[in-house]
Amino acid sequence: MHDRHDLTDEQWELLLPLLPRERTGCQGRPWTPHRRVIDGVLWRTRTGAPWRDLPTAYGSWKTVYGRHRTWSSDGTWDKLLRGLQRGCEPARTSVVSVDSTVVRAHHHAAGAPKAAPLDVTAERLAVAFASASSEVVETDDADTGGSIELQESAT
Repeated sequence: MHDRHDLTDEQWELLLPLLPRERTGCQGRPWTPHRRVIDGVLWRTRTGAPWRDLPTAYGSWKTVYGRHRTWSSDGTWDKLLRGLQRGCEPARTSVVSVDSTVVRAHHHAAGAPKAAPLDVTAERLAVAFASASSEVVETDDADTGGSIELQESAT
């Protein structure tokens, strides 16, 4: 199955030299092809669906999730991004506004353990936390131009 949002052959040719070698001639079961897995990750990212709802055309959801998790922790996704950005104009800063009435955590998100993942190194986590904290903007209680509406019930 090829979805209209799957990688085109042109896009795949750009990614191919940046990816780790596929394990095909090694002992054990060969890896699911990278292209199929990346298309699965992109489908899941685009739809926001749970991993278990991944269409079987992209392979087992456990395989796609596992490869995504491995590549997140070992820096493969960062390497891909840097490789694709090479030769492009410098990134411009953009501001994104999210309406919290639309973005909600799933009810399973409540009460999750607050421990760091064991399969991601401390150095890798430090980079992630540093980039996240640098994106936080401090304000001095200045007027932002917004307003708060109080809604009272008619009793």
